[in-house]
Amino acid sequence: MNKAVILVGGPSRATRFRPLSMHLPQPLFPVGGQPIIWHQIKALSGVDGLREIILIGFFEDHVFQPFLSKCQDEFPEITFKYLREYSQLGTAGGFFHFRDQILRGGPKNIFMLYTDICCSFPLGELLAQHERHGRLGTIMVTKVDRASAHLYGCVVVDHETKLAEHYVEKPETYVSDMASTGVFVFDQEIFQFMARVMEKRAIEFEHERAQESAYGRCDDGDGAQDVNRLRLEQDILRAMAADKKLSAYLCTGFWRQIKSSASAVPANALYLQKASTSDSALLAKPRSGGPELTGAVYIHPSAQIHPTARLGPNVSIHARVVVGPGVRINDSIILDNVHIKDNAAILHAIVGWDGRIGKWGRVEGSKITSADDIDEVTHSGIKLNSICILGKDVHVKDEVFIRNSIVLPHKELASNKHNEVIM
Repeated sequence: MNKAVILVGGPSRATRFRPLSMHLPQPLFPVGGQPIIWHQIKALSGVDGLREIILIGFFEDHVFQPFLSKCQDEFPEITFKYLREYSQLGTAGGFFHFRDQILRGGPKNIFMLYTDICCSFPLGELLAQHERHGRLGTIMVTKVDRASAHLYGCVVVDHETKLAEHYVEKPETYVSDMASTGVFVFDQEIFQFMARVMEKRAIEFEHERAQESAYGRCDDGDGAQDVNRLRLEQDILRAMAADKKLSAYLCTGFWRQIKSSASAVPANALYLQKASTSDSALLAKPRSGGPELTGAVYIHPSAQIHPTARLGPNVSIHARVVVGPGVRINDSIILDNVHIKDNAAILHAIVGWDGRIGKWGRVEGSKITSADDIDEVTHSGIKLNSICILGKDVHVKDEVFIRNSIVLPHKELASNKHNEVIM
């Protein structure tokens, strides 16, 4: 039997995803017609012998319950559970804290995934290599541009033996162009290894405290809490690589992070394009009489699209959206209950829930061309050229042009805005 753990974080950890995360937790934000975390669950459901998926995070218990109930209906062979952390224990601390529940039933292999990623998720191949090489854990890596490697956790890999020889989190100098994808699989003995790391850290901590006390510098602040925090990257993966207990699997499919709200648009495009290659029923099919569809387009069954509208490529239209005559939408996400009036244009943008776009209105961002240009959407308070994002209940009046801007919820825009953050 195999299990999986998905680390979903908490409300305070999605600040870069605002204003979208102000009304919906980032893991539940829809890309490619489904919540971000659904794509991970769908991929995990295809792993042989996987019987349980556990979500670990800081959100209140009720936040994920409706979503997990739907997952239980869609994937009846899998048991779903949400475990809440009540203190910040680090990226591996919650995983270690709930080890008894994770180990219940004696799983042979345990997947761990971060939620803020978009990926082709070749989990079957990852598991096969992990079992073939027999090391304690396997990290899935992807090749990134050398110039942007410092933005990621980097792994030095022996490509012949698949051994991860060295791990460095966001190195200041070039180490490798193999970056961690935030997808891992471990043997159940990982918890014994983590316990030894914790024990070693506790001894080092007590030694440091003794020295501080001897020199009169003892601090009764957060030290006791810090010793219980466990970071997957710096504390565990680095130690595993040093002990030659970590393998690396190279993902040759697509992968990118979903850190900022702007990054949801290219992630949406990747998942829609993946659906188009599998002839998925998710995507809208062109029909005589319109609307005109180009490339991969998702349209919720409850949306109303005028026959003269032109949609695509890479567009998601969600529930109860109304699209008027002559509207043009491409590379965008239109969330629930949005009304877009005649001849408006939405390009490289996200229009938040309950939004209104007036006649001949235009909401336009800049196309994102690489995976590392979306983490920073502002600089010194100035909006950079990137995706245009309208928060919930934003009304754009007739003939108003909103370009490369971020608009917080409940705003009415009656004049043109360019490269602004509208509070």
